Amino acid sequence: MGLPEFKPATYADLCAVPAHLVAEIINGTLYTHPRPSPRHARASSSLGDEIVGPYDKGRGGPGGWWILDEPECHLGFDIVVPDLAGWRRERLPKLPEGAYFDISPDWVCEVLSPGTARIDRVEKMPLYARHGVSHIWLIDPLVRTLEVFANTPNGWLLLDAFENDDTVSIAPFDATSFHLGALWAD
Repeated sequence: MGLPEFKPATYADLCAVPAHLVAEIINGTLYTHPRPSPRHARASSSLGDEIVGPYDKGRGGPGGWWILDEPECHLGFDIVVPDLAGWRRERLPKLPEGAYFDISPDWVCEVLSPGTARIDRVEKMPLYARHGVSHIWLIDPLVRTLEVFANTPNGWLLLDAFENDDTVSIAPFDATSFHLGALWAD
């Protein structure tokens, strides 16, 4: 008796997941995890607060972006839900009418947790690179760090790493700055 044949997960499988879980399909595998912890949610919400004004709304910054919390992104057969994502309005002039995006973001941010860090780094980062995401930020609220990567022909390049209350001004949001300490719950 051989191994069972791999059957890729479908959108129907994803939709059948209970609402209290986040569900994604990566390389045909359905992944689920609980909603973010308060510390995780605080980091994500606070980062959104720092960049939505200047980049999405154009208040005190250049504007020209859509910045959204937990958008459902359909990237080929993969379906991911980054903690935050941004699209340059020149690539996405208006938001889609449906429940998901089929244009890859220009920037994503994943807030790492013990249950998602491996998936974010090992599964999702290569997927984002394949689909042309230009920048990824990884935030770890437990160790109070931000890692900033750029997508290059040779793969992800670490541009910089920040910690604690460092001042952050880096691509693609380098027209303004903020203190990383604003993201932490304590």
